[in-house]
Amino acid sequence: MELSELLEIAQKELSQRKSVQIRCCTAAGCLSSDSQSVKDHLEASVKAAGLQDTVQVAGVGCMRLCCQGPLVQVENRENLSASKLYQKVMPENAAAIMAGVKGEVTSLQEGDLNQPFFSRQLPIVLENSGKIDPERIQAYIAADGYQALYQVLREMKPSQVVETITKSGLRGRGGAGYPTGLKWGTVAKSASERKFVICNADEGDPGAFMDRSVLESDPHRILEGMAIAAYSIGANQGYIYVRAEYPIAIKRLEIAIRQAQHLGLLGSQIFDSPFDFKVEIRIGAGAYVCGEETALMASIEGKRGVPHPRPPYPAESGLWGYPTLINNVETFANIAPIIRKGADWFANIGIGKSKGTKVFALAGNIRNTGLIEVPMGTSLQEIVEEMGGGVPDNGMAKAVQTGGPSGGCIPAAAFATPVDYESLTALGSMMGSGGMIVMDQTTNMVDVARFFMEFCMDESCGKCIPCRVGTVQLHGLLTKISQGKGSLADLDLLEELCDMVKHTSLCGLGQSAPNPVFSTLQYFRDEYLELVSCH
Repeated sequence: MELSELLEIAQKELSQRKSVQIRCCTAAGCLSSDSQSVKDHLEASVKAAGLQDTVQVAGVGCMRLCCQGPLVQVENRENLSASKLYQKVMPENAAAIMAGVKGEVTSLQEGDLNQPFFSRQLPIVLENSGKIDPERIQAYIAADGYQALYQVLREMKPSQVVETITKSGLRGRGGAGYPTGLKWGTVAKSASERKFVICNADEGDPGAFMDRSVLESDPHRILEGMAIAAYSIGANQGYIYVRAEYPIAIKRLEIAIRQAQHLGLLGSQIFDSPFDFKVEIRIGAGAYVCGEETALMASIEGKRGVPHPRPPYPAESGLWGYPTLINNVETFANIAPIIRKGADWFANIGIGKSKGTKVFALAGNIRNTGLIEVPMGTSLQEIVEEMGGGVPDNGMAKAVQTGGPSGGCIPAAAFATPVDYESLTALGSMMGSGGMIVMDQTTNMVDVARFFMEFCMDESCGKCIPCRVGTVQLHGLLTKISQGKGSLADLDLLEELCDMVKHTSLCGLGQSAPNPVFSTLQYFRDEYLELVSCH
């Protein structure tokens, strides 16, 4: 395929779009609230009104404000400022939406597209989410899809691609924030007849749904990012490791792979170049530890998913002993825009060493729950109080937990902190993959620490004693304290055990399991002391 053919597909897709588009969210959250029936009724209403020539109904990915789903957006191409967002739409509302399309007054609940939840976002990863049909490759191509892949295959050397990603300042969005370009460069320099690219879509943090939403909303974006990465490091085979609990994401990935293969955008001699790249899906059984890269690779190989000591690192000896590049969904989703718009464009977004944007799943005791994408450096205050709308019923936020079970609980007094890798680490938390859970004044922080420790205890693979036994002992101590049966000596033992588990566990699960305990002891120690004051 030539660029001219790609642009022809894009032009044809755009020319077929009708003057009014009705977009219905068909991501998992809205589908669970019967949005498929809403879409079916909307299509029937368009047909009944005889407006098939001017009105188009499309199923799209996540529209972000998940708490108000099912969501339907009506956009008039001739008057984009008049777009309307309908919230909590039921199938029987389809006729009223059509009345609104015809200019009639309706009583349906409308959302404010200019509210801070939407206006403060900067969509890069989510630029297509909620706008294109994820099951149509033509829609992705019309949104500049696969142009970056053409550019690197026809105009750039592999080393130039690595240099561009390095210069952009992109860091891994899976948690640790390792420089992406440095990782790519290491794998590219590894001499081997075979190399692999893996997309880690094993999203398991409680309250996190960022990767799932991207996969459901814009699957071709991940395939394009993986292909660019494969070209830059010299790989011909890729794997997407996704958990079985994400059936919609898996279905849409399968459709996307077939479509890309059909158009010659995956497979052999892509864009008439010598570059070959194939992608396969591997479905995980839901083990949290398989999010750790060495456990993930063992699972792909058909072995038990348990971590292995490093070194050697995957960049040198990974899948089946060959050099392997592993990045998560959001990291790959940033690649095509960086190639299209340039490293400087991306590097000028963000703060300090944290470049670009970050996608967060905003959940918990907050008015606006859903998906947000903000520039690095945006404060927790802006995210929680302005974009999130604060705590319902005039309540007050007490803390925000970031980074999943690996992260910490940040008190409201520190909400002025900018969200970047270094600042969150300094507070005793971490960026993580992007879960952000808000807690109000009614939340018991000892119970929060106990909940996350129970999660880590259940998800421990059991390979190393510090994690297998230590998390059980920590959970037992937290249970004892939360029941008012603990003592000051138990608090000392709790801290001593946390330190041991953190510094002697084999992998990141055990090493980070004590973080919620450390942070709650640091910022909410009075709640622990209150429970042990009688002993």
